[in-house]
Amino acid sequence: MRVFWFAGLLFLARWAHGSEYWNATELEAAYYGAGGGSPPLLVGLTLIQSAAAKGAVCLDGSLPAYHLHRGYGSGANSWVVNLEGGGWCNDIKSCVYRKRSHHGSSYFMEKQLQFTGILSDKPDENPDFYNWNRVKIRYCDGASFLGEGYNKAAGLYFRGQRIWLAAMEELMSNGMHYANQALLSGCSAGGLATIQHCDGFRALFPRNTKVKCLADAGMFLDVVDVAGGHTMRSFFGGVVSLQGAWRNLPRTCTSRMDATSCFFPQNVIDNIRTPLFLVNTAYDVWQLQQSLAPKTADPHDYWGGCKMNHANCNGYQLQFLLGFRNQMLSAVRGFSLSRKNGLFINSCFAHCQSERQDTWFANNSPQLGYKRIATDVGDWFFDRSKVNAVDCAYPCDNTCHHIVFRGRQ
Repeated sequence: MRVFWFAGLLFLARWAHGSEYWNATELEAAYYGAGGGSPPLLVGLTLIQSAAAKGAVCLDGSLPAYHLHRGYGSGANSWVVNLEGGGWCNDIKSCVYRKRSHHGSSYFMEKQLQFTGILSDKPDENPDFYNWNRVKIRYCDGASFLGEGYNKAAGLYFRGQRIWLAAMEELMSNGMHYANQALLSGCSAGGLATIQHCDGFRALFPRNTKVKCLADAGMFLDVVDVAGGHTMRSFFGGVVSLQGAWRNLPRTCTSRMDATSCFFPQNVIDNIRTPLFLVNTAYDVWQLQQSLAPKTADPHDYWGGCKMNHANCNGYQLQFLLGFRNQMLSAVRGFSLSRKNGLFINSCFAHCQSERQDTWFANNSPQLGYKRIATDVGDWFFDRSKVNAVDCAYPCDNTCHHIVFRGRQ
């Protein structure tokens, strides 16, 4: 376990095999314990009983699950559907490891989850969506809800696409069919899933239903690492091949590119018809740690200090990261030209900002143009204004909640 803090608050995080694992209970306990407001809402786990007959099961064959808190008043017929993040597994070994955790089996899932950030039930923490029906769909497949396959020898079920369909059918039968507005959201691997499933989510509803999507920290880039290799492309290639995700990638992409390229959001976003909002940092710490400067590309640990604390990055490293920022901005340039889309890209060393209260909507939350992430997302969803917020390069932003790691990896 590594220890880090955000803006003077002490938090804890765990990183799983080849991917991130945020312990939300620990993160939010630190925030609220430091005077960040009243305790967060706890929402119970519901298993999708109908999923078994459809073969829509987690990596270990257990039932998929979700957490639902009902809306009320003006939000009674409005829905936020949040796809849980938590990395991927790209080979048999890592998937077997994963199926013994809550990211591969409902047997290990928490019976209750804290709803914070965009899932909070408090108007002073989540002003636009607090009284909506709010759902978190648990992530237990390892391919961003896109896999289709089975490995008998290892007892691994790659059924992410079936889980997605079973969860949508369950929610529609529980009242989402009558929604007058709906927002699909997700962070990290859940952000990537949100991008890939955005148009499919839109297709569930009548044309007169207002439907949009929000992807947080989901813009994983196909870029060269510090050794000149393609760590992320190789990793995603394993995910797509092993789990059969190639079967469920958008034809608008696979008709012109290989399947691995189409797992990268940068090659998909321009062809998404549904309004989409991207929240991302241009200095994403997950991509710095696992994609740009992983141990395999940095065997002598030249990047070790920089990965632990941005203040330790030297001039060359900051220039390399500036290049990553420029590639991020280039990847979203065409996307941002459409008035239906929205953008919030800040220059923080962070990862995932919509589901944590301190970064979504709090007194000292990150801002661009004096507006918090929650405010910009709300303005975009309700068509109050066009949102195309892009930060200047590091270190110009003094509102960031940078992640600083304590100890060695």
